[in-house]
Amino acid sequence: MNSPDATTPNAALVHEHWQLRQAPYGEFIVFADGSLSVMDLLRVSPADRPHDRRAEQWYWGEALRATAWTPTDWMDVDSTSASCSHEGSRALAGESSNHGSIGWVALTRADDSLEWLAVSCWSNPFTEVTLNETQLIATSTLGRIWTFPRSAPQQVTITEDPAYPWPTSSQPST
Repeated sequence: MNSPDATTPNAALVHEHWQLRQAPYGEFIVFADGSLSVMDLLRVSPADRPHDRRAEQWYWGEALRATAWTPTDWMDVDSTSASCSHEGSRALAGESSNHGSIGWVALTRADDSLEWLAVSCWSNPFTEVTLNETQLIATSTLGRIWTFPRSAPQQVTITEDPAYPWPTSSQPST
């Protein structure tokens, strides 16, 4: 991530929309300096368990990093389900009122100024969040735990939530 003093052309716009609780629509991580990571969600099923959602491996990888970009559509990230504070920082998590499958997490300073905001249209809402010195960990209603390194959230890892009520049937889920 860039230093706090380095900004891109969209830094003021990002902060203005964060105060309105808005984010660009799509799979993105928006940084305080105005840069943006375009993310891509890949879900892979093992060949011997193609309909077992628990067996899926999820990857949310950075496809592109932009320092200059033109926002075309903003969505609300206005429903907060969880928050957690740690040593002058705060993690927030929730869902977008635009659609029920959209989840978001944000890392802010105690004064609510944004460090970064991650939005996924396929994660489902995030209902739990924890924060420590190195990570922000968010749990979605789709049975996945997203672990974001605080200093490089685009290097997120996604694992299954063992507490999720996974179906016990071998029937395909609908």
